[in-house]
Amino acid sequence: MELTPAARRKKRKLSESQIPEKVAALLPESALFTQMLELEARIDAAMARKKIEIQDSLKNPHRVQKTLRIYVFNTFANQTQPNPENKDAEPPSWSLKIIGRILEDGKDPAVAGLMQKPSSSYPKFSSFFKKITIYLDQSLYPDNHVILWESARSPVLHEGFEVKKKGDKEFTAILRLEMNYVPEKYKLSPALTEVLGMEVEARPRIISAIWHYVKARRLQASDDPSSFICDPPLQKVFGAEIMKFAMVPQKISHHLTPQPPIHLEHKIKLSGNCPAGTTCYDVLVDVPFQLEKEMTTFLANTEDQKEIDASDELIRASIKKIHEHRRRRAFFLGFSLSPAEFINTLIASQSKDLKLAAGDASRNAEKERRSDFYNQPWVEDAVIRYLNRKSAGSDAPGNI
Repeated sequence: MELTPAARRKKRKLSESQIPEKVAALLPESALFTQMLELEARIDAAMARKKIEIQDSLKNPHRVQKTLRIYVFNTFANQTQPNPENKDAEPPSWSLKIIGRILEDGKDPAVAGLMQKPSSSYPKFSSFFKKITIYLDQSLYPDNHVILWESARSPVLHEGFEVKKKGDKEFTAILRLEMNYVPEKYKLSPALTEVLGMEVEARPRIISAIWHYVKARRLQASDDPSSFICDPPLQKVFGAEIMKFAMVPQKISHHLTPQPPIHLEHKIKLSGNCPAGTTCYDVLVDVPFQLEKEMTTFLANTEDQKEIDASDELIRASIKKIHEHRRRRAFFLGFSLSPAEFINTLIASQSKDLKLAAGDASRNAEKERRSDFYNQPWVEDAVIRYLNRKSAGSDAPGNI
């Protein structure tokens, strides 16, 4: 039951975690709790926003530039002159191997003894290439002198490639590697390189760099924000004095050329140390920023959330007690100010509630005691209806 005077009773739905306004007026210290709630709301909003950003980062991770070191070497076997009388002897053969490792802190994995332990935190070697073509000596291998691997045809990722052939003659193999940049990177024309100071870059970053160039030099047109004024370096690129921002992607297309493939040569050596002729080539590649483990742990951390939920439940229980004490205080305060008026108001309220509960709220006992109540037009009709019901009841079988 609401322990406030019936005349002042007011149904109000308060927040489960808010101090009532009347309590806040009595206790100025409760303003600290209100400030804490506001701070908590801001922190919750920031946490929710960061979680969304982290989820987006996991779907589209940021990339950092690393050095991919490519190792090309070959091994050989049975290159000594076989005994003609031994028919079961293995024929001479060789294997060309191509592997790669991401350099960490500039350390060579081969020197550091990590060649056989590729890091699992980086993509596999084949993911950095769209196509790898190996050309052998056509005079030695006329039937299959071109060996091709394409990522589109072979979605399975590999840590390296190996070509094994029979043969006892040395020759020079040509390797053609087409990089798989995500997003696709292009070589900039000399004019665009002069403006942006970059030689190879992805199209979105090139467009962003042009925008920063215009902003830094305040070239944006004052009368038309969608256009910018071309200074002499930009005029060499666009061939106009004024350019629309919407036209930039189209205009820079003829200043961008696809990245040329990497050409390597390796001489297949069949004598000396094995492996033979190891050569290294460094290529800059973009790899995902390695925070996935930490981010996933942060998103999946439920222990802190359980502690927060327990604290919230304790706060709600305390607020509920505060509501109860506030009602009790209002009750006794109202009684102390005017005991008689308070009791009369409370009794009238409870009497009305009892009538409502009993279903007699439509009756008025005081009016029914007066004779004027029975002189109303409806009384005659009511008496006739009453007598008809009584006579019908007396004629019913079994009534006396």
